[in-house]
Amino acid sequence: MSPLLLLAAAACGGLGAGVRYLVDVAVARAAGTRFPWGVMVVNLTGSFVLGIVVGALPDAAFVVGAGFLGGYTTFSTAMLDTVALWRDGERPASVAHAVGMLLGGILLAAAGLALTAAVR
Repeated sequence: MSPLLLLAAAACGGLGAGVRYLVDVAVARAAGTRFPWGVMVVNLTGSFVLGIVVGALPDAAFVVGAGFLGGYTTFSTAMLDTVALWRDGERPASVAHAVGMLLGGILLAAAGLALTAAVR
């Protein structure tokens, strides 16, 4: 891997992290609930877009996927939110968040890949 490619991925990762914050805050404010909708939207849209990128632009998958989408999505925050919901006694919401994030992410990544295959 060239140093320029690594630098591009790192820069895109920083940009993705900034976009993640903005999306998370906007969705959380709009939802107005304790449930972490912002993080869920970020991770699910990131899964879908990664499926599209891998299917349509495999040469850009490192910079866009590992870079931008790696900074944009956040597994650790999703898991912390799941644990916090459980700890706070919101067990059904905790389970819905964990299962929704996992199944939704898998289905949306597959949908992104299927979309690019159908377009080709």
